[in-house]
Amino acid sequence: MVSRLSLACVVFSLFLISSCFPCQAQLSSNFYDSTCPNALTTIRTAIRRAVSSERRMAASLIRLHFHDCFVQGCDASIMLDNSPSIDSEKFSFSNNNSIRGFEVVDDAKAQVESICPGVVSCADIAAVAARDASVAVSNTFPAWKASHSNVINLVISSVSIYNTGWWTIMDSEAWKKGLHHSKPKPS
Repeated sequence: MVSRLSLACVVFSLFLISSCFPCQAQLSSNFYDSTCPNALTTIRTAIRRAVSSERRMAASLIRLHFHDCFVQGCDASIMLDNSPSIDSEKFSFSNNNSIRGFEVVDDAKAQVESICPGVVSCADIAAVAARDASVAVSNTFPAWKASHSNVINLVISSVSIYNTGWWTIMDSEAWKKGLHHSKPKPS
């Protein structure tokens, strides 16, 4: 009993000590500038091509990134195929035939690998793909200074959601039912 209590005290002490040191992690839009200078341009081109051939792909890429980041961080685990040792998220019951855009991220990854093998992570490509998909449909480029906070907020904030036709329809239906939000009622 004493050894368990001692172990718990040691673990708790280590937790307290480690929490005193601030996290210095920072996201950066120029992270690959020296190691793979054409990475972002290559990804952007692949995403624009995919979105221009099917506009809904933008939403699919944002959703793909969201589902990747939802559980334990943005690690591209949703991109993994099944293997003998794992049942992947990609083919889980809730995601199977639901999440799209894998082939677009795979294509962007292949293009980046052809110019900078082993440099850019698939998780970063998925994040940049979501950002660039958002930009492709909103015609705005987010002025963002990334911090350790949530990348999804950066992606979502760049979408001009109130300018789209479906939002106007949904919003007017919500107003009819007495559901309100912080934005003014669209005309």
